[in-house]
Amino acid sequence: MAYPHFGKRALDLILALLMFLILSPVFILVFLVLSIHHRGSPFFFQERPGKGAEIFQIIKFKTMRDGKDPNGNILSDEERITALGKFIRSTSFDELPQLLNVIKGDMSLVGPRPLLPEYLLLYSREQSRRHLVRPGVTGWAQINGRNAISWQRKFAYDIWYVDNLSLGLDLKILFITLWNVIQGKGVSQQGHVTVGRFTGNN
Repeated sequence: MAYPHFGKRALDLILALLMFLILSPVFILVFLVLSIHHRGSPFFFQERPGKGAEIFQIIKFKTMRDGKDPNGNILSDEERITALGKFIRSTSFDELPQLLNVIKGDMSLVGPRPLLPEYLLLYSREQSRRHLVRPGVTGWAQINGRNAISWQRKFAYDIWYVDNLSLGLDLKILFITLWNVIQGKGVSQQGHVTVGRFTGNN
């Protein structure tokens, strides 16, 4: 039981700091390219629920323009994402700033992905258990389909992870995640640039 309470956080800090140092040249390059491309901040900040459903600010590299229709409504992902943004997503470089979330303690390297706050009221009691642990940069659902699987299946994988959390499982997920990123697997859901919104279990 020591790993979930103490060892996991220690592993997060060590690996996140090491990864940030190793990947800092990539981080700086993406930062500069997106700063020019968007003519401003290359970062995307958004509120997400973390452990215990406590809200925090997630940090990602920006891959979409801030486009709106004539009525002031935000355009769809398909209309706002740029060619450069698609490439950044395909390589998962947009997730790099989340290493800062891990170092800060908002997130873990491995855990259920942090979703939108408005989903909290839509979860079943069982699905809400995904917030018993810190959200992750990657997770069991991500290596078993990522955005290409249904919400219900994704939540089932999240709960399975919560119930089976261990050092061996985390290392397995990290290794498979690296392999999937290299292959570009599961980045989008059929019919969507990213993934469709969760609208409840009905």
